[in-house]
Amino acid sequence: MISLVGRRILVTGGSRGIGRAVALLAARAGADVGVTYQHRRAEAEEVARAVRAMGRRAYVGGGDLSDPERVARCFAEVGAAFGGLDGFVANHGVWPSAETPIAAMTIDRWRETMRINLDSIFLTTRAALGVMAGNGRIVMIGSTAGQRGEGLHADYAASKGAMIAFVKSLAVENGPGITVNCVAPGWVDTEMSQAALGDPVRREAIEAEIPLRRVASAEDIAGPVLFLLSDLARHVTGEVLNVNGGSVLCG
Repeated sequence: MISLVGRRILVTGGSRGIGRAVALLAARAGADVGVTYQHRRAEAEEVARAVRAMGRRAYVGGGDLSDPERVARCFAEVGAAFGGLDGFVANHGVWPSAETPIAAMTIDRWRETMRINLDSIFLTTRAALGVMAGNGRIVMIGSTAGQRGEGLHADYAASKGAMIAFVKSLAVENGPGITVNCVAPGWVDTEMSQAALGDPVRREAIEAEIPLRRVASAEDIAGPVLFLLSDLARHVTGEVLNVNGGSVLCG
């Protein structure tokens, strides 16, 4: 029932993990799909080849999405390639794996997390709105950390909490034509989380605290994102969709 035929979607951080899964699922649903990458051009090009193999158009753009000039260039390129955008998935971000109490956190780490997780979201979303022509779907990939906090990762939690407030603000600003929502995963089995999940003992402890008793795959997150990009979610905006296996019951 979910069809994105004729839609034009851009997924940031689309070379791997959740972004890759979203890009491929959107293409399977009929969308033309663009992806961005920071360093991994080869993986991004691989995703684009898979999109084209499904008969869809693809775009690949690289660079630092906290750089206003790079962001402007990227969205100008994808807008020209596709003739506009119907959907934007803000998936890029960083999770500093070192557990650090706020008393010991450096200003450099704090600023770096905010630059990547928050400044770039502002820049890319503003640019996406400029090529949506008043209609579209925006989905941001948040985190349970933005809802409950995360001890020893206060910078990450703060950036994702701010994202949620940003989503709700934009939902009010951009109706009725554009919906803005957030998908908030818990633990996901991607490269970003391997510092924790790569330890079998810690992984077992994490899974024991999840009612569904498993860590999500990237595809588990991509499905709810696809729903929010589709017309099935046309009356949903300003919401946080928790996809965490029941580990954080805050919805």
